[in-house]
Amino acid sequence: MIPHSRIASTLRAAAPPAIIVFAAAILILFPPTRYNFYPQCPIHQLLHLQCPGCGATRALAALLGGHLVEALRANALITLLFPFAAAYCITLYRRFLKRKPLRYPHLPPAAIYAAFATITIFTVARNLAPLTF
Repeated sequence: MIPHSRIASTLRAAAPPAIIVFAAAILILFPPTRYNFYPQCPIHQLLHLQCPGCGATRALAALLGGHLVEALRANALITLLFPFAAAYCITLYRRFLKRKPLRYPHLPPAAIYAAFATITIFTVARNLAPLTF
């Protein structure tokens, strides 16, 4: 018989990947371009402007399907940041498995300002792009 703590450790280790696989399966089986049960962006609904996150679900679904160009069209920022976010999540998962405390990254102020500037430029550019053509 397997000790209780070993079962608990196995379940604890399996939970995060299981959640990711479940979410990926939902995106693959029910693409956001065909099903409308996914939440709508309140900023887009109220102001008719695309926020930095608009199209993120479609971009992730396209990436899972191997359609990089479609993902870039849906949300280039999310698509380009996905590898970094995945690497960070893997690092957190390793710390989680070793039962080390999960910490937020301590970024220098210049990196935070650069991130906000990038997000702002991306948001303005994606909302002005239809007007320039």
